[in-house]
Amino acid sequence: MTCTAGISVQGLSKAFNGTTILNGIDLTIAPGERIVIIGPSGTGKSTLLRCLNFLDRPEAGTIRVGDLSVDAAHASKTDILALRRRTSFVFQNYALFANKTAKQNIMEALVVVKKMPQAEAERRALAILGEIGLSDKADAYPASLSGGQQQRVGIGRAMALEAELMLFDEPTSALDPEWVGEVLELMRRVAAQHQTMLIVTHEMQFAREIADKVIFMEGGRIVEQGPPSQIFDAPQDPRTREFLRRLG
Repeated sequence: MTCTAGISVQGLSKAFNGTTILNGIDLTIAPGERIVIIGPSGTGKSTLLRCLNFLDRPEAGTIRVGDLSVDAAHASKTDILALRRRTSFVFQNYALFANKTAKQNIMEALVVVKKMPQAEAERRALAILGEIGLSDKADAYPASLSGGQQQRVGIGRAMALEAELMLFDEPTSALDPEWVGEVLELMRRVAAQHQTMLIVTHEMQFAREIADKVIFMEGGRIVEQGPPSQIFDAPQDPRTREFLRRLG
């Protein structure tokens, strides 16, 4: 799905047990833009993604997706459901239902979130399995799939929702090295469809290749942002330079 409306985040804040995790994040994403977030562990990157569709509830801030605006401090269940219908999430640990087949995992969100009739959801799920190269695994359960196949199902589930914004939370970090390439290749194919994407990753070469904009976060704040060439080759902030230096 091509996003035809922009996305903006203003003043997004989140604390856990009195510790500030997100400190007034402002972010704008243009239609079809691919943004990659990098930074040290524990700096709020995953929390930012989780707050954008209320897997974690932010204390303050406004999230706008197209014509939908949600005030975090006063968001109702209806607001949250509307926001989740416009976003989709790819989890680090796949988060597939162990008792459902690959096809059923993709169907679940279509039926529950989009209220799609069962037969239509099944047709859509089978079409997605074809797109991600797993037609022969439609009736396979997660336990019988490789890590790479499980994550491709996870991405397929997100694709099926045709959301305006796809959120990727370190989608390759739980994978054995042999499966990383197939997941990154699928993400490249999703990006080629002009899907709006916000990606947290430690894969710096992939970030350089796929991102329209790279954001460096530290301490719950956006420290620096710009095109990949600027962030990787000529970072302005010493914290960005030090982070990249440590990565070698």
